[in-house]
Amino acid sequence: MIAEKIAKKEEKLAVVGLGYVGLPIALAFAKKAKVVGFDINADRVRMMQNNIDPSKELDSSEFEDCDITFTANIDDLKDCNFYIVAVPTPIDEHNLPDLKPLLGASSSVGKVISKGDYVVFESTVYPGCTEEDCVPVLEKESGLKFNEDFKVGYSPERINPGDKEHTLSKIVKVASGSCKESADQIAQVYEMVIDAGVHRASSIKVAEAAKIIENTQRDVNIALMNELSMIFNKIGINTYEVLEAAGTKWNFLKFFPGLVGGHCIGVDPYYLTYKARELGYHSKIINSGRALNDSMGPYLARQTVKKLIANGKDIVQSRILVMGATFKEDVSDIRNSKVASVVDELKSFGVSVEVHDPHASNDEINHEYGFELIPEINGKYDAVIVAVNHSDYLTLSEDYFNDLLTDNGILVDVKGIYRSTITGLNYLSF
Repeated sequence: MIAEKIAKKEEKLAVVGLGYVGLPIALAFAKKAKVVGFDINADRVRMMQNNIDPSKELDSSEFEDCDITFTANIDDLKDCNFYIVAVPTPIDEHNLPDLKPLLGASSSVGKVISKGDYVVFESTVYPGCTEEDCVPVLEKESGLKFNEDFKVGYSPERINPGDKEHTLSKIVKVASGSCKESADQIAQVYEMVIDAGVHRASSIKVAEAAKIIENTQRDVNIALMNELSMIFNKIGINTYEVLEAAGTKWNFLKFFPGLVGGHCIGVDPYYLTYKARELGYHSKIINSGRALNDSMGPYLARQTVKKLIANGKDIVQSRILVMGATFKEDVSDIRNSKVASVVDELKSFGVSVEVHDPHASNDEINHEYGFELIPEINGKYDAVIVAVNHSDYLTLSEDYFNDLLTDNGILVDVKGIYRSTITGLNYLSF
């Protein structure tokens, strides 16, 4: 059986796509099995060959004692027998699923698989995508017959970038297969590296759906918090204080308002609504939540501008500092960062905007969003927006912000991290 052979290093395991998801999986398996890690980006591969994680999530020590070969040459995968595909599944400019990376990876794997091999997909997709979109590509490229010559499975990724507590081995893994035997073998392979255990889903579609509703549920709940923050802002009370009070009830769900970006929560619901629409159902709650969360960046910017005007500031002459540009705290990942929408909206009012982030790459920010990061914070600003609660910002004092702000300047605290320490400044939180 393939699980036993992999454990004995008689057969090789391949991981296709070595980003935030693929690299940790590849290294975890490489401590127990023979692994080939493949990525189409040769520069990233060279970094990993030198024990450097391009995503800056893993220390060089994580590469030690690993039986792994990193490559950008697809031919190096030909002697592998178990393939894990962990490539991005983004959306396009119309918020529709962009399957090009996934289908491209399927095509590459199809060219190298042999009879008896397994292909397991980890990329987040809508229910049915693995069997209806990926499998035909595998069959076409390989000339092999699905379930007769090769098996397929789906085991969604659950890695949370920047989270040092809920790491790969500590999170229960959902696994599924295209038949009973494959489901069992795939689960056994993952049990080699998952200490928390493996949940065996009844089908590939169930596993696909389970993953996509994890982030959809969070998205809808955060949308509710964002809407509440808009209401409470009009009432004149602080949302975080309301949530703190409500949270004393044992069954109150602890979600918070904020900018919802990144490659998961801000993307996955669109895959589900796309599939629903294809089947003739127009989602109401999910689409409403997505629209509201996507509007939060411009809303935050407009509220800041309104506050500046109320304080007698000349908007065109105003200077605003935005602190944080990544999609979440303490990561370098800028994909789908909603901070960009804050910056764009502010600039539409003629405001001078500077952005600082200790984790983000200036080149990546400039390439993706068209603005630069300042290396150091200096000078005076009419408003400071703390958009991302990086640990670097958490201990900043009221005196620090007072020194940065002009007379009648405003501190905008998106995540409410300073609400218990700011007493004398013009303070705005949601």
